[in-house]
Amino acid sequence: MTKPLRDNRDFRLLWLSGLFAVLGAQMSALALPLLVLKETGSAVQAGAVGTVSVGAVLITMLPGGVMADRVERRRLMRLCDVGSLTVVTALTVAVWSGHAPMPLVLLVAAAGAILSSIYGPAVFGLMRAVVPADQMGTATARLQARTHTARLVGPLLGGALFGIHPALPFAAEALGLLLSTVCVTLVRTRSRARKTAGAVFSRRELLAGLTFLWKIPYLRTVLLVFGLGMNFAFGALTFTALTAFSEGGRSGVGGGFVITCVSAGALAGALLAPRIGPDRHSRALILATCWACVTAAGVMAWTEQSLVAGIMCALCMCLSTIASIGFLSKLLIVTPDERVGRVQSAAGFLSSMVQPFGPLAGGALLSAFGARWAFVLTGCVLAGSALVVTFAPSARTVPEPHDDAAEPSGPPGAAPPGAGADRAAAGAPRADLGD
Repeated sequence: MTKPLRDNRDFRLLWLSGLFAVLGAQMSALALPLLVLKETGSAVQAGAVGTVSVGAVLITMLPGGVMADRVERRRLMRLCDVGSLTVVTALTVAVWSGHAPMPLVLLVAAAGAILSSIYGPAVFGLMRAVVPADQMGTATARLQARTHTARLVGPLLGGALFGIHPALPFAAEALGLLLSTVCVTLVRTRSRARKTAGAVFSRRELLAGLTFLWKIPYLRTVLLVFGLGMNFAFGALTFTALTAFSEGGRSGVGGGFVITCVSAGALAGALLAPRIGPDRHSRALILATCWACVTAAGVMAWTEQSLVAGIMCALCMCLSTIASIGFLSKLLIVTPDERVGRVQSAAGFLSSMVQPFGPLAGGALLSAFGARWAFVLTGCVLAGSALVVTFAPSARTVPEPHDDAAEPSGPPGAAPPGAGADRAAAGAPRADLGD
């Protein structure tokens, strides 16, 4: 009989490790641009911090997946935590001494993004060994609930600590990384490093995850339409709502309410997901999300009430989070253990590569056609995506779970002697189709 997740010692440690790391990262995500703005007075240089982070993530996401499959995952996670702790500690000391040079700030932003690109696939790879397949949906939902909670609380804590002293948010992040390292060190489960001939970062290795996704019609269609297309269109939709209900910048109340509803919807979805079993109903949830977004765009085109817009955005984000958790769980279940890192990073890459352009497209539509037609045109893009997911034959056939035990070489995620009951059966990637 499978024991409950609350009794799974290694899963609890992984959950706590991520809580400490994500909470610290959210505090510094707010504090870094504030620090640059305080030091230089330049909004351009402050914005460069976010640009460097996003660019570093996109560049290193695929190589990060390769490393997560080549190196023992628990060891790789510890190395990432220690690397992050080193650069954050250096920044804390610099800020406390009264001067943080811009190159050091950019180094911290880039290093955090790069190490996160490696750490994320390693976590999901280790999850295959820690959590049984029939609990993967619940486990993924709990990880997402943790992440969304940290995203709500972290910026508030970071802003409050920055107001006391600019070094405090970074000191808090360093403490969180130290605690995260301790938690990872206490995890007993191991994953076996995959050793193959050839260059580590060869073209074949870098594209292995994308190749695997492309060969399975269901994964290919859902990622390209729901992960890539819907993420882009929903980013345009939320930016249009933020601008339209802020009265063109004259009032931040309406737009702020809409964005708060988006965050609240994501958290609600992560909390509701374990009760729904998203891994068993992933296709139905994806369809519900797509058509809910189409409806939301139509409603917002004809309403001037920020309350209605906020409720619609919250509903869409709630369904999207549950559907993403279901798809992520299904992805982990159908992927062979030795490819989990590369496949998860490839899915995250596809889902996030167009997200920065969503707000840009929303702004262009607003400038060219006004708010109503911006919502209508965005709704048309969403409707096109929804039609493909609904009627495409490739989106109807959900793949079966992969059985690692059937591999001739045995399960690659075997645990060392002594792991005992903490070694979960092999089972089943920022949800948001990629966290």
